[in-house]
Amino acid sequence: MKPARFDYVRAESLAEAHDVLAAEGGEASVLAGGQSLLPLLSTRLARPKIVLDIMRIPGLDVISHESDAIRIGAAVRQAKLAAWPELSAAQPLLAAALPFIGHAQTRSRGTVCGSIAHADPSAEIPLILLALEGEILLSSARGQRRVSAGEFFTGLMSTAREEHELVEAAIVPRRRPGHGYAFREFARRHGDFAIVACAAIANERKARLAVGGVADRPVAFDGLPLGGTPLDEALDRIAGELDARDDLHASADYRRHLVRRLGRASIVEASRCRA
Repeated sequence: MKPARFDYVRAESLAEAHDVLAAEGGEASVLAGGQSLLPLLSTRLARPKIVLDIMRIPGLDVISHESDAIRIGAAVRQAKLAAWPELSAAQPLLAAALPFIGHAQTRSRGTVCGSIAHADPSAEIPLILLALEGEILLSSARGQRRVSAGEFFTGLMSTAREEHELVEAAIVPRRRPGHGYAFREFARRHGDFAIVACAAIANERKARLAVGGVADRPVAFDGLPLGGTPLDEALDRIAGELDARDDLHASADYRRHLVRRLGRASIVEASRCRA
């Protein structure tokens, strides 16, 4: 199937992109890597009046340091971030998850912020951003605002972004001394969306666990034990509380089982990897 007719605008500046979004609002779709938008256009599940291409805007393809965080611009492709020499030292959890995102071909085109804006509940990047308590930088003709990952993802492929706003950057906290990080996921094939994915952060006393692929958005839990029966009991409680869903890939019960298994494995690994 071919896309419905639309007008194409290639923005040359942030100001131009902001003007288009202010004028068109919900009638405009932002094009970055296109790995999510183009299939939606081709199947006519998305029928925007305007497709706004932001990939030529100067400065959006930059990875930079911001106090104790990494700033990832809206035009940074996943492959560029994966190849960044400082990534493993700066944020090992993000480095561990990136190879599980799609395949080399899709990572060479897909953008980090595009995955965040699309907000698929099984996607790895939103899960990692939530686990790390990162932020999303939104900008518009009215100015900028930062939204925490916990507030940004509001439901199934829905976010707190307003129609006139652009996801300008992701703000990812850097590795913290004394903390360990681990990522685990289970999918039918490598590169598929995860049936369940878990990201864990542990210090010497407790752990934070984020779970994706189960509910309508990634969710996180704080203050978990690092092992033993207390951890098993906590994971049983978490698995039972999650609004797990049945689909053609797995049953809700199987997803809860994977939360217990992958959650335990990721927390134990994170605890052992503290540095």
